[in-house]
This record gives sequence, C-alpha cells and structure tokens, in this order.
Amino acid sequence: MAGLVECVPNFSEGRDPSVIDKIVAAMLAVPGVRLLDRSMDAGHNRSVVTIIGSPEAVGEAAFRGVAEAARLIDLRHHQGEHPRMGAADVVPFIPIRDVEMADCVALARRVGERIGRELSIPVFLYEEAATRPERRNLADVRGPQFEGLLRLVGTDPTRTPDFGPNALHPSAGAVAVGARHLLVAFNVYLNTADQAVAKAIAKAVRHQTGGLRYVKALGIAANEAGRVHVSMNLVNTSGTPMHRVMEMIRSEAARYGVTTVEGEVVGLVSADALLDAAEHYLQLNSFSRSQVLEYRLLEGLSSQPGGEGEQVGSQGTPETQLGETGPHSGSHALVDGSVVDFAARVASAEAVPGGGSVSALVGALSSALVGMVARLTMGRKRFSSVEVRMKELAERAQGLGARLMGLVDEDARAYQGYMEAGRAAKEGRPEAEALLGEAALRAALVPMESARASLEAMELALEAAKLGNPVARTDACVAVLAGHAAVLGACLNVRVNLPSLSPEQQPERLEAEAASVEKRAASLLAEAMALCKG
Repeated sequence: MAGLVECVPNFSEGRDPSVIDKIVAAMLAVPGVRLLDRSMDAGHNRSVVTIIGSPEAVGEAAFRGVAEAARLIDLRHHQGEHPRMGAADVVPFIPIRDVEMADCVALARRVGERIGRELSIPVFLYEEAATRPERRNLADVRGPQFEGLLRLVGTDPTRTPDFGPNALHPSAGAVAVGARHLLVAFNVYLNTADQAVAKAIAKAVRHQTGGLRYVKALGIAANEAGRVHVSMNLVNTSGTPMHRVMEMIRSEAARYGVTTVEGEVVGLVSADALLDAAEHYLQLNSFSRSQVLEYRLLEGLSSQPGGEGEQVGSQGTPETQLGETGPHSGSHALVDGSVVDFAARVASAEAVPGGGSVSALVGALSSALVGMVARLTMGRKRFSSVEVRMKELAERAQGLGARLMGLVDEDARAYQGYMEAGRAAKEGRPEAEALLGEAALRAALVPMESARASLEAMELALEAAKLGNPVARTDACVAVLAGHAAVLGACLNVRVNLPSLSPEQQPERLEAEAASVEKRAASLLAEAMALCKG
C-alpha cells in the first residue's frame, strides 16, 4: 500500500475566491495529490484547504501552495478576526495510512527548510515537529501575530526561526510548519453579541485553562449580528467526544443567561466522531458501527475481486489560536488490493488500469528492490563505510516508491478524464474542445512524472549495485531492468498523447524530455548489465 499523508494548509485570505483558486490549482498541479476540501470564511478572512496523497507529492504541493500564497497575499493589507502571522499561516502534515508520525515530522522539516531557503520566508516548526518545547503549541508561536512578530523576529532570540531569514518577510510574514494528529474543527454559536461571554466559555472549556482534555478554544465574534461563537479544535475526539464538549458549552452558557444556537463543523469530519454524538443523544447503548449501511456497502465493494471503493474523511478548520484542522481516512484504490486483484483488473476488458498504471507500478517495484538491497547492506561491519549512504538510499527509495504508487491511480484517473472529455465532444458540448486539451495534457504529464521517478529509481539502483552488499547485486540489477521498462512504458504513454496537444501546450518540450530520459535510462542499463555480468 502507498503511504498517505494529509496536509491542511491555512491561508490568510477568505474573501477573494480567485486567490484561493490559484493557490489550490498550484497544489493540484502535482501528480498524485487529491483535494478533499476547501472552505473560506470572510469574517476570519481565512481559508482552509485539505489535500491528501503520498508524502513526497503532498510535500511538493504544500511548498507550491506556500509559494503561490506569498505571491498573491499581502499581510500589510490583511484584516480579519482570526489570528495570523503569514500569508500561508499554518502547514500541518498528518499521518493517515502506512505513514508514521516520525515520517511527517521529517516531511515537515524538509518542507520548512525549503520554504526558508527558496522563498526567504521564516519558518517556525510546531507540534510534533517542534525543535523546542515552547513551540509545540501553535498559539505560543503565533501569539504576537504578524504585526508583533515584525518587531520581535531579529531582535528577540526566543523568536529566531527554525529555518529561513531571521526577519519576517515584508508581505508574506512567517509560516508555522508542523506534524500533528487528526482533529475536528468545531464551532458553537451563541445568541448573544457579547464577545466577553464567548471568551469566558472558551476559557472554561479549553484544556489549557482547566477545561476538557484535548480541547483548544477561543471566543470570537461571528459574521452575523447579535451572535458570537466558541471556535474550537478537538484534537482527540475519542478522548473528548463532540457531544461532551457541546454539553459543557450549554452548561457554561446557562450561567450567563444565553443559549447555544447551532454547531458548525468547518471542513471535513470523520464519520466516527459524528456517530459517537449520535449514539449519545439517541441513547443507542447496544449500537454497532457494522449497522451503518454505508459502512457495510463499502466493505462489500472492497471485498469483491476487482472492486474499487474509497473512504476518505477529514476534518478541516480555520486555524484558531488553538491549532488547526485534520481528517480521518482509509481508501481502496488500485494499489490497495492484492497482486492477484490488480492483475485481474489489468486483464479485464476495462481500459483502466492500463499500460501507464502498470509502468508506474513497475517503477515502484524497482524502488522497492533498491530499499531491499540497502537494508541488506546496513548494519554489517564490513559495509560500515557506506552505512550512511545506504540509509539515504533506503529513504529516497521509499519516497520514490510511494510517489510511483500514487501515480498508478493518477494515471488511471488521467485516462478516465480523457475519455470523459471525448464523450463531451461526441455530445457536442461547447466546452468539449477545452476539456479535451486539458485532459490530453494531463494524460501526458502524469506518465512523464512516472518516467522521471522511474529514472531516479534506476540511478539509485545502480548506486546500490556498486556500493551495496554483493550478495544482493543481482537484485539491484533487476531493479535497474524494472526501472528501464517503467521508463520506456511511461514515455510511450507520453508520446501517444502528444498529437492531441495544441502548440500552446508545447508538445515538443515533452517529446524532448521523453527522449532525454530514455537516453539516460539506456546508459544506466548498459552500465548495470556490464557490472552484473562482470
């Protein structure tokens, strides 16, 4: 299974949809990244975007989102109810499937270092990625906000960033990058305009000030006249469920003669969190999750040979001075089943998965073999001189494998998109020409990404063959062979789409890159075969 990471970047713009459109487009241009949710809040002047994919793909998408936000958002002209210190204010990475928290910490630090180095934006690491205890809590990091940090960063040693310049970016500010667990963004509205009441209730419910465990809360003015709300991040709904939070807010509100008007989930929320509340209020003492129709249907679909379903949930929220947002998910994609299931899907009469998906999978297997050779070398005295390099190869191979596994499904989706555009053309829909052009470009770009990744797997495999344990040298050479097949297959799928591209889409550039990748792959193959036969 390919590892899945969620990222929930919060951007300091909630009133101009065109700005968020451009930021989201920049992130989704990365193959293998899927948009789960986006929400805008004009009063907070803040947007939350939830994406999911392999660690490498999500890391790249997050960086592009930060770069685009820095280009489009100027905090010198920003006003809103929500605390903020950056154009891209918070970028958390959350482990979802087959990924450990340590992996997300490493990802946060890689992305943070790149933001500081390439964009000249100071980066503060927080939560699990924090480098010092006082920076775990986002509220402590962001407390002075943009205006206060303008004075403090560069003059107060306790405000020295983890990465980037020791001065705020003049328009983009700073960004908090971290790793954390899933959470639910939950707001409760009150029938009063008195913000002091909302703040008092938030203080009572907030764990940091003596309230409920796993709850972060602020009292904030609402967009509607005559109302305020308690804005919360529930960082562990198993430990402190939503209904318990709601009941405490009702109890505290009664002290001030006010009542709750409505609750609000910002972004996505896991089904389990809602079902916990349903069980409580409906008093379903003997209720089982297996009684939920949709759960049973998904189980049935995923258990059928060749069946494909998907179950991805998420919680997203405008980050309060609390924390932020996050999801819960599992999925049933092409690469989630058995090898037998995947082969059966390929052998069926369906057009997908086809050669592009198979090429990406072969590239992923090449990466897997690199990891095996590296691990058969690590920890042995006679190879101590290459121990560090073998660890690096294993890590890079793991990231490449996850990226290529994501491209297995991405290629299938790209081809399905092309077929749908073709149907639009047959139906004579006016937008069909534009749809076909975009779909053809996507269908060429995805295998091009697969070819690049597979070439990189070949380079790692050749190095493993040269430096690694000789006992596994033939395995490294098989990795080179597999990578070569993956490169050739991917490039074939690039070229088949080039005639459908317009001159503005620069098909000649993709042809030139495909030829270059193939040439380099042939050179690596020849060197590996000479090494193994020798």
